[in-house]
Amino acid sequence: MKNLRLVFAASAFLAAAQPALAQSVYGVWARDDGLVHSRIGPCEAEICATNMWVKDPQGPEKAGDRLEMTLKEDSPDHWSGAAFDPQRNRFYSMTMIVDGQRMMTRGCILGGLLCRAIGWRLISR
Repeated sequence: MKNLRLVFAASAFLAAAQPALAQSVYGVWARDDGLVHSRIGPCEAEICATNMWVKDPQGPEKAGDRLEMTLKEDSPDHWSGAAFDPQRNRFYSMTMIVDGQRMMTRGCILGGLLCRAIGWRLISR
């Protein structure tokens, strides 16, 4: 019985360590401006968005750039939390809203004084 309780406790811990983000958001997304394609998926105990393709490889965004997100589910289609951009050593507050094959992300710095919203469309799972 003690071993069974240990298994349940370990299962609960592992489930809690998994990202709160529903797998429906996992996949490759194209930014509405057509400049970036990013893959969103699990990475360690977080969610990561990794640039798979950028239209201008000489620009500030590069293929391979990654955004590490720690988000909690506010409702089935809305998440909020924080994001870290290791390439620029910058932290953001972040929200993400998913509606089928459309997604809107919003990141803010300076306590919400400077924000940017970006639309995305799902390319593939």
